[in-house]
Amino acid sequence: MEQESSLWPLIIVAVVFGLPLLLAFISRVRRIRMQRERDAAVAEANELKTKYGPILDVEGHAASILADAQRLRQEADHFAQQTVDAREGILQTSRQEAEQTAAAIVGEAKERKRKADEFAQKTEEKRDSIITLAKDQADSLLRNAREEAQRIAGDALEAKEKADTYKAAITAMRNQIEGYRDDYIIPNHTAVDDLAEEFSHKEAGEKLKETRQTVKMLVKEQQAATCDYAEINRRTTAIHFVLDAFNGKVDSALSRVKHDNYGKLEQEIKDAFALVNNNGGAFRNARIEAVYLKTRLEELRWAVAVQELKRLEQEEQRAIREQMREEEKARREIEKAIKEAEKEERLLAKALKEAKAQLAAAHGDEKAEYEAKLAELQDKLLAAEERGQRAISMAEQTRRGHVYVISNIGSFGENVFKIGMTRRLEPLDRVKELGDASVPFEFDVHAMIFSEDAPKLEKELHRHFDKDSVNKVNPRKEFFGVSLPVIRQKVDQMGMKEVHWTMKAEAAEYRESLAITREAEEVVA
Repeated sequence: MEQESSLWPLIIVAVVFGLPLLLAFISRVRRIRMQRERDAAVAEANELKTKYGPILDVEGHAASILADAQRLRQEADHFAQQTVDAREGILQTSRQEAEQTAAAIVGEAKERKRKADEFAQKTEEKRDSIITLAKDQADSLLRNAREEAQRIAGDALEAKEKADTYKAAITAMRNQIEGYRDDYIIPNHTAVDDLAEEFSHKEAGEKLKETRQTVKMLVKEQQAATCDYAEINRRTTAIHFVLDAFNGKVDSALSRVKHDNYGKLEQEIKDAFALVNNNGGAFRNARIEAVYLKTRLEELRWAVAVQELKRLEQEEQRAIREQMREEEKARREIEKAIKEAEKEERLLAKALKEAKAQLAAAHGDEKAEYEAKLAELQDKLLAAEERGQRAISMAEQTRRGHVYVISNIGSFGENVFKIGMTRRLEPLDRVKELGDASVPFEFDVHAMIFSEDAPKLEKELHRHFDKDSVNKVNPRKEFFGVSLPVIRQKVDQMGMKEVHWTMKAEAAEYRESLAITREAEEVVA
């Protein structure tokens, strides 16, 4: 027992002094292991950075390193807490020695925590440095890519412009060799479609003068052509060279403006622009400016407009004169009808008076004969009075007349009809005039429509079938490519129900001519 009692102090001393050493040894082992793990993490980070460079997800990797640092910090905190707990246990046996040992361990733990904090801070700084470097490298790559793209785009745009220039020059050369075919035909009326209705050829002429003044101004202000010569004399000579060449071709084109060559002249001017600019390349890119080309094309447009408006006005005057001639014929016809009716009335009245006297003196069978003669004369007198009254009414009502629908299969083919108007007492006389020597066959009448306002009816029909006009340039020709049932339907919709229609064209002369031709061919065969 005594021997056991003597061992307890030794055991206590061994515990008091040995336990701190054991704890210190364990702490050192853990510190060495943590240092190795930290070194391995740093080595791995450096290896990944070297391997992947700027494309590495630096933010994610830095976050991983920071997480490791935080984990180490947590382990240090946990170890410190364990140390505190150990200190409390030792305090129960030997408070003073345990406090000293615990204080040392706590100090060491604080030092490790401080180092962990420093490592975490350095890791954050390293992460920020890596992110900044990666952003700088990305910005540099993006800037270089943009500069390269702009250079490539600039080269492509320049190549396209050169290709367009060469293409225009080739087209111009081909047109000069092969001539300007119907591909470039543009109806002249398109040059005046967008002009105000109040424009006359005189006003268009004023616009033409203004455009020519603009042409002169561009030349005077040196805005018509340019070149890349720096020396003033060479520059002036080169500009005059291309201007003289271009203006010569344009003036030649303008001198040949006609009713049917607007499109060809427009293309000719564009071709001159392409050729002159192409040839001007030998003189340091001497060239005509696009604004000058546009102005000269505008000059052509107004020149065509003057010609076209003048032609339209002449056509309108011709139509007015034709209408006046038609009105004059109708007036003379009405006057003649009135005079003839008056003369016939006088003769019939005289004959009627004589017949009445003869009837009064007649007896028996003669009386019946004179009564029949008297009745006949009275009917004739009534008809003459009606004709005279009708002629007078036509003279007073200047808008009364007939709208006719006629065709000429032999001359114009199937489904081509003329819709016109006449105020003559005998409207068929007008149709006969149309079938004179200017066409090989007579016209067939499909409808003769009487109207109190014939000009209005004719105008409405013309407006409705305008899209079907055969002559798009001069609709006053009054021919329309449309079927007869469609015309009849429109007339019915306008309330003209009491109209006699002949739906099938007789075309007697035409069909007889075909038969004669076939017989002649059979005889030859």
